[in-house]
Amino acid sequence: MSEATGELGSPTRDWDAAVYDRVADPQEAWGREVLERLPLRGEETVLDAGCGSGRVTELLLERLPLGRVIGVDSASAMIERARERLGDRVDLRVGDLTELPLEGEVDAVFSNAVFHWIPDHERLFVRLHNALRPGGRLAAQCGAKGNVARVREAIVAAYAESDFSTVERPPRGTWNFAGPEETEARLQAAGFEAVEVWVTERPSTPSEPHAFLRTCVLGPHLERMPETLHPRFVASVAERLGEPPVFDYVRLNIAARRPSASG
Repeated sequence: MSEATGELGSPTRDWDAAVYDRVADPQEAWGREVLERLPLRGEETVLDAGCGSGRVTELLLERLPLGRVIGVDSASAMIERARERLGDRVDLRVGDLTELPLEGEVDAVFSNAVFHWIPDHERLFVRLHNALRPGGRLAAQCGAKGNVARVREAIVAAYAESDFSTVERPPRGTWNFAGPEETEARLQAAGFEAVEVWVTERPSTPSEPHAFLRTCVLGPHLERMPETLHPRFVASVAERLGEPPVFDYVRLNIAARRPSASG
């Protein structure tokens, strides 16, 4: 960690954190589900791995009246927004989850809608395993294989329009939507035990579909095209998702434990 900046490595692309905070109702709903299956006594130290704007971090904090939360996100704008919401109640840090320097410091790791933005799940799971104290638990969810398949088809179709046909596209693999079998194998290889991985379908229509698309989905695409094209590209993708637009979310749920010292 840089003593001057408090950063844990180099952050990735930034987000419109204010809009994200306003429209991320689906993410909050998923986060509540993950929190419900994370056993906490109330005095633990918990890592929020990818805390975003702090909406769900605040819910986690309610479960820890005598505990501590460390929130890490790669986007500095998200951390700034989380600080506005949470003040000094949470130890907030800009950083890369695959470079965590937290060796055996936390009792649990919580993560909500984050892992699919990270290309290297093998390294990610090793770092999260190492951050946990013996016996510590991991509870997470992220996009699964097949997640937003219709949305991705709509994006491809939008690029075929003349306005966008020459626009630079993000590299393939912007999202890492893994399946349950490969995820279970990676978690076990990282040293986790009591591993459970399963998939749930969570179709959703956000309250502000265009703002949601622009902020939560299309960022890697919009940052590569002139700003004047952004509204038309968002509208083109949204039109192909129906009225109202339905986002075909498929979620990968993860529960695992670092073996106890005696185990």
